[in-house]
Amino acid sequence: MTLYRAIHFLHLVAAATWLGGMITLAVVVGALRKAGAERPTIIAAARAFARVSWPALLIAIATGLAQVHMLHLPWSYRPLTIKIGLVAVTALVAIGHVRFAKRLSPARRGALEGVLLLLTLSIFLAAVTI
Repeated sequence: MTLYRAIHFLHLVAAATWLGGMITLAVVVGALRKAGAERPTIIAAARAFARVSWPALLIAIATGLAQVHMLHLPWSYRPLTIKIGLVAVTALVAIGHVRFAKRLSPARRGALEGVLLLLTLSIFLAAVTI
């Protein structure tokens, strides 16, 4: 396996971990709420997700940048610019979610999580055009 293929594989696994984890967490949090779980239980589930999701996001970003470098893609390449912009916005929204989630109502937190999911899906859509 070439270095590029190894980095590409790691990028795909990290990105899939981030997206799959978001979908799984949404289902788990919904089920916990329906079951009447207390807020600390829901927070514990979110923190468990964070222990995997943040490293996955950082690995996806690092390996994505490595691939751009290895493929000698110009930063002006429009699909790349769009994907990088989406990744930046997604990371900022995710950081904002972590910082302010406890101040938001469950409905607003859910809406913010929905925005994060849509942004992440948009990154995947942008990725298939590169």
